[in-house]
Amino acid sequence: MIPQDDHSSSKDPFSREAHRLGRSFREMNLYEGFELLIMLILTALIMVITAIATWNLMKEVWQLVRSSQIDPANGQTFQEVFGNIFTVIIALEFKSSLRISLSHSKDVVRVRTIVLIALLAVSRKFIILDLHEVVPAEMFAFSAAVLALGVVYWLIREQDIRVASRTDPPVSTRPAPPPDPQ
Repeated sequence: MIPQDDHSSSKDPFSREAHRLGRSFREMNLYEGFELLIMLILTALIMVITAIATWNLMKEVWQLVRSSQIDPANGQTFQEVFGNIFTVIIALEFKSSLRISLSHSKDVVRVRTIVLIALLAVSRKFIILDLHEVVPAEMFAFSAAVLALGVVYWLIREQDIRVASRTDPPVSTRPAPPPDPQ
């Protein structure tokens, strides 16, 4: 049997991740360590919130199935269920953005991710909105928010593309693709 002197070669993913985070933590200055600690706490909290939201969603759907209330004609029920599904998706997106920040040692949270989460939240609001009770000004405000967030997302994406194109080698220095075998 080969001795394992490096914990990163362990088969347990939790041990590998704990070792990697510990090594990263030792290489950081005080503020970077503080950010890492806060991000780990936020990740744990979001995991708890996501688990609770998913559990409540499962209970709600199970109760609807047991009471035979799942009816495509009942829009209110579907609005509530899909609104709760979006809540779980938003929590997962938060968790994903923190995981990416932790694993890639990037800035705390990228603005593009925040805008995307805001778009998801406004989309969720559109789904659960009761069209019989909404006033036109409120609908206009939500529409303006979606439009503004969409424009901001597009601008950030375009900026990221421009930055990435400056760091990529010019097309003429890239190797030519292999010829098509057909």
